Amino acid sequence: MGTGPTERRDLMSGNALTGGDPTLLRRLNVGAVLRVVRKAEPMTVTQIGRAASLSRQTVDVVLGELAEDGWIEEVAPERSIGRPARRYRFRAEAGHVLGIDVGVTSARMVVGDLDGTVVASQRVEVARDIGGPERLEHIRDRAADLLAANPQVRLRTLCIGMPAILDAHGRIRTSTPIPEWNGLDLAGIASQWFDCPSFAENDANLAALAEHWKGAARYADDFIQLIAGRRTGAGMMLGGRLHRGRGGAAGEIGALAVLGWEGAAMDDVRLAHDPAQIFTDAFKGDPDAAGRVDRFAHVLAQGIAAMVLTVNPDLVVIGGGLSQAGEALADPVRRHLEKLCLDPPRLAISTLGVDAVALGALRLALDHLDAELFHLPAATDAGPATGGPARNQASGDRPLNSEAFEPPASTTPSA
Repeated sequence: MGTGPTERRDLMSGNALTGGDPTLLRRLNVGAVLRVVRKAEPMTVTQIGRAASLSRQTVDVVLGELAEDGWIEEVAPERSIGRPARRYRFRAEAGHVLGIDVGVTSARMVVGDLDGTVVASQRVEVARDIGGPERLEHIRDRAADLLAANPQVRLRTLCIGMPAILDAHGRIRTSTPIPEWNGLDLAGIASQWFDCPSFAENDANLAALAEHWKGAARYADDFIQLIAGRRTGAGMMLGGRLHRGRGGAAGEIGALAVLGWEGAAMDDVRLAHDPAQIFTDAFKGDPDAAGRVDRFAHVLAQGIAAMVLTVNPDLVVIGGGLSQAGEALADPVRRHLEKLCLDPPRLAISTLGVDAVALGALRLALDHLDAELFHLPAATDAGPATGGPARNQASGDRPLNSEAFEPPASTTPSA
C-alpha cells in the first residue's frame, strides 16, 4: 500500500512481511486497523498507527480506503489549541445481521449492527400443523416484514437456529420437532431470501454462543448449555470454543433413552397446561407440585451428569422457556447434581432467557461477517476466558464427591 516499502508483522507468527503479495499485505494492514478501531472510541491516525504497529503513511492509506467503502468515518475534532488531530470511528451502522430462532410454534428474530447492538426484534407465531414448505415461507415472509419496517437496515448476512442436528454446511441431518425439514439445505435456501450469505446451526449451540458472548457464561472456559422447554437439548463450549463434534451431534444426550429425557417424568412438567404454576407452587411448598418438580429435576440432572462426568466443566447454564422458573428449577437440579457428580460444577440460570438462541444466531452471523469482510477472528472463538466468577476456583482444592461412585447396596441374598 502506498509508495515505498511496506512492512508489518504477521499477526499469527510474529514474522515480518516485507514486499511480497500486495493483496496479502493489504489484507493484513486492513485487518490490523480494523482490530484497533472496531471496539474503540474515536482515535487519531497516530494512535491507530501505534496500536496497529503500522506507519502513519500506511494508516492514512488504509483509512482512506475504509472511509471510501463506508466502514469508518472522520468525526468532529476535539477542542484543542492549534490544529486538531483527525479522529476516526468505526461505523457499526454500515451493516447489519439477522438472527432467527425457529421453534415449533413460534420464531424469534433479532437484527443487530456490526457491534452486535440489537436495533430491531420481533416474535411471530407459527402454526404447529403447518407444512414444511409453508413453514419456511412463513419464516421468510415475517423476516422480510421486519426488514421492511426498518429501512435503515443494510443486511449483510443471517443465521437460523433450530432444534436439529445440522452439518457444517447448514444442512439439516435430522430434526425430531420439525421432521418435515429433514435433509433440507437450510443455509442454502436462506441465502436466496435476501441475497446474502446465510448460515444455520443447532439451537442449543447458538444459546451457548450467546451465553458465552454476553450471558451467564461470559467467564467460563468450559460449560454445558441446556435448553429446557417443551423439549430438552444441550450444547457445550470447551476451551472457550463451541464443540460441535464430528457431525454436529455433540450434546445430543437426550437420544440416550435410558436417561429418560423423553420420558413421563419430564413430560409431566414441561407439557403441562401451566408449567410456570407448577414451579411456583413447588417453591411455595405444595407437596404435589414439589414432587413433580423433583422428579423432573432428577431426570434432567441425570443427563447433565453424564456430560459433566465426561468433560468436567466449570459451569452448567439452564436456558429455554422453563428457565424463567429461576431457582425453583435450579435448586432441585443443583441438589441432584451434587449427588450424581464427582466434581459438581456451578449451575446458573440463563441471563438471556428465551432470547438466547436468536442472539446466538446474531453472534454467529457476525463472526462469519468479520471473517469474510474484515479477516478478523471470531469473538466467540477467542479461546479460554479470563477473570470473572464463573470458573469454579475452589474445585481443585475441594474433596471429590466419592459417594457418586459408591455401588448400590446389594439385593442378592447372602449364601
